[in-house]
Amino acid sequence: MNKRQQGTTENNSIQKNTIKQAFISSLPVMAGYIVLGMGFGILLQDKGYTWPWALLMGVTIYAGSMQYVAVDLLAAGASLISVTLMTIMVQIRHLFYGITLLKKYEKAGKYKPYMIFGLTDETFSLVSRPELPENVDEFKYYFYLTMMNHSYWIIGDVLGVILGSSFAFNSRGVDFAMTALFVVIFVEQWEKAKSHIPALTGIVITAVCRLLFDADTFLIPSMIGITVALFLEKRWLKRDERSEELSEQAKEGVNHD
Repeated sequence: MNKRQQGTTENNSIQKNTIKQAFISSLPVMAGYIVLGMGFGILLQDKGYTWPWALLMGVTIYAGSMQYVAVDLLAAGASLISVTLMTIMVQIRHLFYGITLLKKYEKAGKYKPYMIFGLTDETFSLVSRPELPENVDEFKYYFYLTMMNHSYWIIGDVLGVILGSSFAFNSRGVDFAMTALFVVIFVEQWEKAKSHIPALTGIVITAVCRLLFDADTFLIPSMIGITVALFLEKRWLKRDERSEELSEQAKEGVNHD
């Protein structure tokens, strides 16, 4: 076997392993997205929409919580301004995701636009892991992971509409599924985070805003307050992380000696 053939074989091996590892990593998301997507599809069908609408929204919007909100917005005939403001409110957390992944996605090339579009809470948690599986192409791994998660959501959306139109189904409480998902994500991030200050900041500011504003208007001031607070805390948190790193390095140096 010459060098060219050997290189092609190695590339094929890496490609296959990249797809395999992306699929394995996406399995927990698949279990959640198909079920949650079905919940969205059932709600959408309950408002009188058919499966092409579910397919279109799954492909183009792909924002779990926002799609749930969009069902009521569509049914109520909300204005474009209302939809825009609500979308910013619900999805503003992606601002922080984007900032966090600026460096990681910097050299993603042609894969970058779709990876940005397909970024969700669960995909973010997977691509933010410090270590990649062995023998994979980094950016293709992120791309396949994003694409697989997207496909699970689309499948769930369409299945939900089909099942909702085929069987008598009481949709009451289905819209709580996204709330439950966010609680689970919060708990997981809490357990993994080195510092709980950002999470506590969000809780406190949201609670204060809920006391000051009513249920329909407290989200916007909450998001603004959290955004400002986290930007102010950013430098302080980085300084603490650096101090911890230096402390750990000093301990390792002492143990080594």
